[in-house]
Amino acid sequence: MATLIDRLNESLLIGDGALGTYLYSLGIPRGYCIEELSLSHPDLLEKVHRDYIDAGAKIIRTNTAEANAYHLSFFKLEKKLKEIVSRSVQLAKKALGSREGWIAGTVGPIWTKPTESPIDMAKRQSLYEELVASLMEEGVDLLFFETFTELSELLLVLDIARKKGADKLFAFIASFEEGKLSSGETLGEAFSKLRLAGATLVGINGACGVQASIHLLEEIELKVGDFLGAYPNAGKPEFYDGTFTYSASPSYFGENVERFAEEGVCLLGGDYGTEPAHIAAMAQRAATIKPLKEKPPKRRPRYQLSEQEILPQIEPSLLELLALKPVFMVEYDSPKTLAIGKFLEGVKAIEKAGADAITLADNSLAILRISNFAAAIHVRRVSKMIPILHIACRDRNLLGLQSELMGLGTLGFRHILALTGDPAKSGDHPGATSVYDLNSVGLIRLLASLNRGFNAAGKDLKGKTDFIIGCAFNPNTSQFEAQVKKLEAKLAAGAQFVMTQPIFDIQLIKKTYNYLKPLGIPVFIGLMPLLNYRNAEFLHNEVPGISIPEAVREKLKALDGEKATEVGVGFAQVLGEEILSLFKGIYLITPFLRYDISVRLLELLSSRKKS
Repeated sequence: MATLIDRLNESLLIGDGALGTYLYSLGIPRGYCIEELSLSHPDLLEKVHRDYIDAGAKIIRTNTAEANAYHLSFFKLEKKLKEIVSRSVQLAKKALGSREGWIAGTVGPIWTKPTESPIDMAKRQSLYEELVASLMEEGVDLLFFETFTELSELLLVLDIARKKGADKLFAFIASFEEGKLSSGETLGEAFSKLRLAGATLVGINGACGVQASIHLLEEIELKVGDFLGAYPNAGKPEFYDGTFTYSASPSYFGENVERFAEEGVCLLGGDYGTEPAHIAAMAQRAATIKPLKEKPPKRRPRYQLSEQEILPQIEPSLLELLALKPVFMVEYDSPKTLAIGKFLEGVKAIEKAGADAITLADNSLAILRISNFAAAIHVRRVSKMIPILHIACRDRNLLGLQSELMGLGTLGFRHILALTGDPAKSGDHPGATSVYDLNSVGLIRLLASLNRGFNAAGKDLKGKTDFIIGCAFNPNTSQFEAQVKKLEAKLAAGAQFVMTQPIFDIQLIKKTYNYLKPLGIPVFIGLMPLLNYRNAEFLHNEVPGISIPEAVREKLKALDGEKATEVGVGFAQVLGEEILSLFKGIYLITPFLRYDISVRLLELLSSRKKS
C-alpha cells in the first residue's frame, strides 16, 4: 500500500467531514460532551466514521478534538482522558478495518469560556502534552491540529508533538475571509512559520465556506514539496427552531473540487455542516484530478483606509481630576418612561450643587429604564459633568457588548463601570433572559483589550479606545477578605478605579480604607442618604452586611416625612465627612430619584470638598 506521503504527492486525497454537526443531526443534543460519546455510544461513533469511509474519506479524524483535561473537567471527565482517547482511536481503526486510510489523532485549541480566567501558556503546554502523548501511545498515523485561531498556540502544540517524536503533523488554521491572523500575520506568513516549525501539511478549516476558502488559498504561494489542505464549512449556519442548518449542498461541494486542486490542495475534506454526502460528492470528482505542485500567489490590490491610533478624547480624565481635588460623583438613574424632562432638571441641579461626575446605571436591579448610553448623550447636552456609564453583562452577548463599547469609544465616552448585573428574573420583566457571556472580570479584560486596540477575537481594531475602567466592591459582607480577593482579580484584569456599595457605618469606612489603601487604586465610597424609618429598617434587616446604628434608626422611628429625611441627610453628612478625611472620592447614590436630596447633601459637603 502506498504511504501517506506518496498519496499526497500523487493525488487529491479526501478527508472526512464534520463530526459534531453530523452527530447533532443524528439526535445528539447540543451541549453534550461529544468526546464522551466514544464511551457511552461507541456504536454511533463507529457508524459516523464508517459513513465517511464509505463515502470515500481516507483521512479519519478521531473524536478527540476537545479531549483535553480542561474541557473534560466541565463534565467531570478529566480523569477519563486516557480512556476516552484510547476508545476514540480504537473506534476509528475498527471502522477503517483493512481499507486504505490513515487515522488522524485530532487536537483542537483549548477554548476558555469568556467568564473564566485565561489559561497561561505553561498550563496550556501541560494540557496539550497530556493529550498528544495519549494519542501517540494509541498508534495514530498522524497528528491533526485543527481550528486553531492563535498562531502562537498552534506553534506550541507543534513543538510539543515534534519533541515527542511525531513526524506527520497536519496544522490547520481557522482563518476568516480577511486572511489575517490576530497576531498580524497573513495566512501565507503563518503557513511559512508552521512549515519551519515542522508541519508536514498546512491548511484552513472551520471558519469559511467553499468560495471564501478558495479565495484565501488563491493568495498562497505553493512550492514543490509543499502540502496544502482545506476543510471548508457547508456555508454559513442558519439558526431555526433551536438548531443550526447549513445550506451548501453536496453537489455544490463536488462542483468546486477542481478549483481547490488548482490552488494546490492535496487534502480536501469538510467541516461544520458537512455530512457523508458532501464527502462522497467530492471523492467522486477527485478520482480523476491531480492538484498543482507549485503556483505563484495571486496578488490583489490592497485598499488602505486612513486609520487613527487614538480615538477622540472628549472627556477629561476622572483620575487626573482626582489628583487635583476631592471628586464627587452622583448616581442618578435614567427614567423608566419616555418623559425625560425631570431627569434633565435633576442633571442640571446636581451639576450646580457641585458634582463633578454623574453615574448612569444600566437597568439596575433589572428594572427597565431608558438606555444609559442615550442618557449620557443628554447629560453632555445640558451639562459639563463627566458621565460614567455602568455596563452590565446581563443584557448583551459578547458581540453586543463589543459593538456598544466600540460605539462609545468613537463618541469619546471614557468612563465605564464594569458589572456582572442583577439577573433579569429579579426585575420587572421576569420573562426576560440573562445572557452573561462575560462576568465583571471578563468585561474588564475586554475593556483593557479594546484599549490595546484588539477585540475579543484578537483582531486589530485599527485604533484604540481610551476607556478608564471602574469596578465595584461590596464591603457589606461577612466575607470581607474574600471580597478584597475578588477586587484584586479585577485590578489584575485592568480596573483603574473602585466604586463601593453604600456604607452606613464609620468603622466599616475605616476598615475599607485600611484594606484598600495598600492596593494603590482610587476609591469612591458609596454614600446613600436615608429617607425614613422604613427605608432604614429595610436596609438594616434585609440587605446582607448593611448595619445602620440603632440610635439613627430609633431617631428616624419617631419622625415622619421631611423631618425624617433631614435626620437621614444629617447622618449622611457625618459619614461623608468621615469619608473625605480618608478618601478623595465620594459616590453619592440618589435615593428613589430624589435628586433634591443629593443636591442638599452636596451643598452640605461642599465646604469640606473645597478645603
